[in-house]
Amino acid sequence: MKPDTKELVLENNALIPELFGSQDLNLKLIEKKFNVRITTRENHIRLKGSPKDIETVENLFMQLEKLHEANLPVENGDVKFAIRLMAEDPKVDLKLIFSERVTVSPKKGYITPKGPAQHQFIQSIRKDDIVLSIGPAGTGKTYLAVAMAVEGLLKKKFKRIVLVRPAVEAGEKLGYLPGDIADKINPYLMPLYDALNDMMEENHVRHLMDDGAIEIVPLAYMRGRTLSDSFIILDEAQNATKEQMKMFLTRLGFRSKMVVTGDITQVDLPTHIDSGLIHVQNLLNKVQGIDFVYFSAKDVVRHELVKKIITAYAKIDSEQE
Repeated sequence: MKPDTKELVLENNALIPELFGSQDLNLKLIEKKFNVRITTRENHIRLKGSPKDIETVENLFMQLEKLHEANLPVENGDVKFAIRLMAEDPKVDLKLIFSERVTVSPKKGYITPKGPAQHQFIQSIRKDDIVLSIGPAGTGKTYLAVAMAVEGLLKKKFKRIVLVRPAVEAGEKLGYLPGDIADKINPYLMPLYDALNDMMEENHVRHLMDDGAIEIVPLAYMRGRTLSDSFIILDEAQNATKEQMKMFLTRLGFRSKMVVTGDITQVDLPTHIDSGLIHVQNLLNKVQGIDFVYFSAKDVVRHELVKKIITAYAKIDSEQE
């Protein structure tokens, strides 16, 4: 069967460098994802392939152009995610997803969600005071939570960011490690530090930490506190026990938000101890003001191989069960 052809014309030439990518890498990715042949001449794009594939690619180009017209320009990395989203769901509304932006520091500008789950996660945090996000590594749970915290701090919606993480590998016996609390817990908080330093200048992060506007706390040290005017993040929450999860969630004070992130397939607790994150799903899933957002392997925003690895492990776990 002879393939169909169709020619498109981009109205905005300024979009071409971002859309085509360096050395036309984005176009090559589109060809591979949608099984079409693309040739270009200035702002003219010629597509060759099956009618269905051509229609999908045309929809992709038109949606990307409309984003630019709506003053929602997409960067090169965003184009790659747009291609991936369209390949997974040809009916996806890119404007709905990319219009939800988290404003951080001038260094980063803004952060856009990389799919429907991230879009829902951001909306849930804006709406509810406690949000629990559950899903595999690489889905952007921690990064987005930190982005929302930074936005809230810089807009003075909160007076401080409190970063919390269990130190399961050290058995929570942090007193035997050298240094102060920050030194002891630092190795376990590196993903949070990485996210902070990606969104703000390093010296600004250090200044905020010195002033107490950014605080790092091992989960074991949270007992007895009440946190008001704060954005509190509990990362790696699958390694919190049921008792620790109850203790943490009840620290919420006035004008504060809590975000809990974790991967229930990677629990490092001893086998005889239940994960508080697994337990809390059934306990609080109908409580108004608390929202659960679930991520899956298709939401992974790291290397494509990460998604395949997660899927392979999930298949093994399913067969064993």
